Amino acid sequence: MDFENIEKAPTGIKGLDMITEGGFPRGRNTLIYGGPGTGKTFIAMEFLLKGASVYGEPGVMVSFDEAMENLIENFRSSDRLLERLIDEGLLFIEDASRGMDPDAGSYSLEALKLRLEDAIRRTGARRVVLDKVDNLFDGTERQGMIGFELRELIRWLNGMGVTSVFTSGDYGGSPTHRLEEYISDCVIHLTHTFEGQVGTRHLRIVKYRGSGHGLNRYPFIITRRGASIFPITSISLDYSVSRELVSTGIPTLDEMLGGGVYRGSAVLVSGTTGAGKTSLLSKFAYESCRRGERCLFFSNEEPADQIVRNMESIGIKLGEFLGDKLLIHSDRPTSLGLEAHLTYMQDLIMDFNPDSVLVDPVTGLAGAGGSPETRNENAKHLFIRLTDFLKGRGITSIFSYLIASPFTATTTELKLSSLIDTWIVLESIRANGEYRRSLRILKSRGMNHSSSVAEVRFTDRGILIKGAPGEGWGCYLMIRLRLYVTGDSLSERALENLMDVIDDRVELEVVNVLEKPWLARERGIIAIPTLERLNPGPERRVIGDLSDADALRRFLGI
Repeated sequence: MDFENIEKAPTGIKGLDMITEGGFPRGRNTLIYGGPGTGKTFIAMEFLLKGASVYGEPGVMVSFDEAMENLIENFRSSDRLLERLIDEGLLFIEDASRGMDPDAGSYSLEALKLRLEDAIRRTGARRVVLDKVDNLFDGTERQGMIGFELRELIRWLNGMGVTSVFTSGDYGGSPTHRLEEYISDCVIHLTHTFEGQVGTRHLRIVKYRGSGHGLNRYPFIITRRGASIFPITSISLDYSVSRELVSTGIPTLDEMLGGGVYRGSAVLVSGTTGAGKTSLLSKFAYESCRRGERCLFFSNEEPADQIVRNMESIGIKLGEFLGDKLLIHSDRPTSLGLEAHLTYMQDLIMDFNPDSVLVDPVTGLAGAGGSPETRNENAKHLFIRLTDFLKGRGITSIFSYLIASPFTATTTELKLSSLIDTWIVLESIRANGEYRRSLRILKSRGMNHSSSVAEVRFTDRGILIKGAPGEGWGCYLMIRLRLYVTGDSLSERALENLMDVIDDRVELEVVNVLEKPWLARERGIIAIPTLERLNPGPERRVIGDLSDADALRRFLGI
């Protein structure tokens, strides 16, 4: 047996329609309760505004708290939407803010009902809000009678087919004056809590008759664009995926990846400090702009000018595209809570409409995640929402991730591995007293990628990955050779023969033993010419003029 949800009136509030599976119960009553500043009036007013402006459902607001002129001022927008709807007769504010007069006997709320009936008739309202309805109970001993009148009012509104929303205060985690008992079909609880110095509003659906709904406590935020509720995942996993490959801007890396990365996929570039994560992201941004695409770069550590300056040193001219194809937004996530930061990012993405989004580093978001016990989990939830948001719009995303130790290069504290499509690992490898940067592809879903290790160099000519993939994806790591000579004919033939065989995967150092006899002594060199393979290990030697090309290639491993 499959039960169907009751008919819904969409709220138009980001995320709320998802967790209510369509909105508030149409033709029935919803109660929203919470303490001061939790957002009750805001959500109720946005329900009316979206109803009248988007869904063709005029509305009436009865305010028992704020005077009409204050409400208009509080909800004034750049397009003067509230004022226009009032002027057009699509929204009516019934000002009942003066409260109840002292009673001297029994009474009813008939006058309120008649005022409501007149307002509904004037506007053709399909939505009604009674804001701070619990104020009706203040200063009266006849709370049972008020409760009865409210039950009758809800029945009357339901009978008219009007979708109604009541808002109320919070007393010990429950609605004041036990308002949930007054036959509300949907009850929503709003709270405002603090972790450290960061405050967060949360929403929970206490009950919803005749409908499925989300069961979690959902963070939400109020911005100039309205309220935004954040489910664990922002959208269901039913978005379409692209089969188009986009270039990273580094041809050799594209070959290692099997052709590039899929458009709309999520890419993680991890590494320790100084491994080159920002440089890799910047190269992708530059090449995206060169293709005529738009790129939004969120920098959580450096100002935009500093990134532009630093990247010029390796031939990446980001400044050519700033303001047109490229937007670099620099901000420390700790300046806002996680939800506020995510909302700001989403707003900027919708305004700029990029083809790709870069976040450098995503680990910076954990610092805004609240207490040390919860920050990683909170940051992971933000990452889920952001990647879902981007994938649902077909936006390619690249995130850098700061690894605390080279021993944890293939793990992340935020446990993101299952959420990303391609994972590139940058590391520093020590060889013969030197540190060299290496790159490998840990995973790339749907791609026949290399599993080899490549050496990466950042030069004034750009980012160089030494080597090109050969049959079976041969070794990418830089081959370092040292040839000991004395300038005689044997030495000259050895150098010529070696140069005929090696390619740009090989770094060659030629040592004249006449000038550096101490090095020959230190390395135990006896014969001339002698060729040493220093890297990759183990170290090996061969002597002679290197005229046997096949033997030389076997020695070099190429």
